Amino acid sequence: MTRIALALVHYPVLDRAGERVTTAITNLDLHDMARSARTYGAERLFVVHPVEAQRALATRIREHWIEGSGGRRIPDRAVALEVLQVVPTLEDAYQALATPTEGQPARRGIELWTTAASSRFGDVTSMATARARIEQTDRPILIVFGTGWGLAPEILSDADVRLEPIRARADTGFNHLSVRAACAITLDRLLG
Repeated sequence: MTRIALALVHYPVLDRAGERVTTAITNLDLHDMARSARTYGAERLFVVHPVEAQRALATRIREHWIEGSGGRRIPDRAVALEVLQVVPTLEDAYQALATPTEGQPARRGIELWTTAASSRFGDVTSMATARARIEQTDRPILIVFGTGWGLAPEILSDADVRLEPIRARADTGFNHLSVRAACAITLDRLLG
């Protein structure tokens, strides 16, 4: 089976005006995305944040649920949060996931898949096509989720696969899922 990991990116992402920003880590995102990752067999959930204080917060949350009283009270949460790995950049996630190849950047050793609430950044791949591709690739897949108002354009343009937006069957005129909900739906459609 293809190795699959997730990345929750807090920088570079966009704000509602389309400006590049850094977003704050949310406790619920870590818990819920780790639980989804573990449920669907993703080997890791990288939390990407450039600010040391925010990485320290994510690390403390992880440690509380694995080694601390949280893990003793709710052992299933400890199992889920074991997949969480905190890194300062997306490049660090590439390095951790890619199989080292002499003279080749780590990014080339993986398939980078992105998610978005719209298809304004070019062609998108249907979930059905992506699901079939999982069985065909021999490279690890990193599925990247953005916080704020979405991933910065350079991440979207660098992607090997841009997954189709998640939409309701009926047009409700609204499409702004939480990142943790989008993660769960995406994993279910690809791996469920």
